[in-house]
Amino acid sequence: MNLITYRFTAVILYLLSLLPFPVLYFLSDILYGFLYYIFKYRRKVVFSNLQNSFPEKSKSEIELIEKRFYRYLADLMLESIKTLTISAKELKKRFVFKNIEILKKHLQNDKSVIAVSGHYGNWEWGPVAVGLEINEKVLVVYKPLSDKRFEGLMNSMRSRFGSIMVPMKLTLRKVIEYKNDPIVLVLVGDQTPAREESQYFTTFLNQQTAVFLGVEKIALMLNNPIVYFSINRIKRGYYECVFKSLIENPVHTKDHEITEAHIKELEKNIRLHPEFWLWSHKRWKFSSSNLKND
Repeated sequence: MNLITYRFTAVILYLLSLLPFPVLYFLSDILYGFLYYIFKYRRKVVFSNLQNSFPEKSKSEIELIEKRFYRYLADLMLESIKTLTISAKELKKRFVFKNIEILKKHLQNDKSVIAVSGHYGNWEWGPVAVGLEINEKVLVVYKPLSDKRFEGLMNSMRSRFGSIMVPMKLTLRKVIEYKNDPIVLVLVGDQTPAREESQYFTTFLNQQTAVFLGVEKIALMLNNPIVYFSINRIKRGYYECVFKSLIENPVHTKDHEITEAHIKELEKNIRLHPEFWLWSHKRWKFSSSNLKND
């Protein structure tokens, strides 16, 4: 993206973010029509992912989930844009926390916490809103984008209320930088590792799936407690973030126990409300057998 295009895009996004929620959702309904019917944005990928994940469901059931997903995807896009200008008061009204005492208990005892989730619900609002609820530093690990200008825009949006954005490869360095302070390290554990980095496969949504071991490696290295957070939609534009204690003492776990634990929690969420997960992502690019044959 060149500078002129970036500036034009940034202005359009900013102006959109100023619109009230009813207008944004009116636009979202229109956007859904474009994504699903006109552009058919990744329709084949989404349908294939759903069909392979839920072999027990009929074609009509899969198509219903597919349409609900695209409706939610349109909402998520507009809600994410709203993050540019949403007030702290408005965000706290629309994004509430449940069992956050689990997180605060460790922080009050001067212990850092690893908070893990997936691309489920409004994962864009979660790291932004948590900065309004706790006084300690929140480090949000992200996968860098190829377009650095757009990455900068996204990071400024995500860090509006104090969260610190950390590129994935700099996670350990940043954690060491804050080793004397209790922090919350936020990780998304359902991204697809690169082919050459795929060291561990598990069964996730009925499919052999390569998973990052980053959560496990960092937890074992630091021995910080791990909590899982699920971002559940209460109604359109309103969410509840629920914390659950996952692993208290990582060093006492077996190999891959941590990875299996957070992947299983995510799968539970997806099975309850599949439309809120990111099905347009090419999650199953290869299997362990593919790698052996290379």
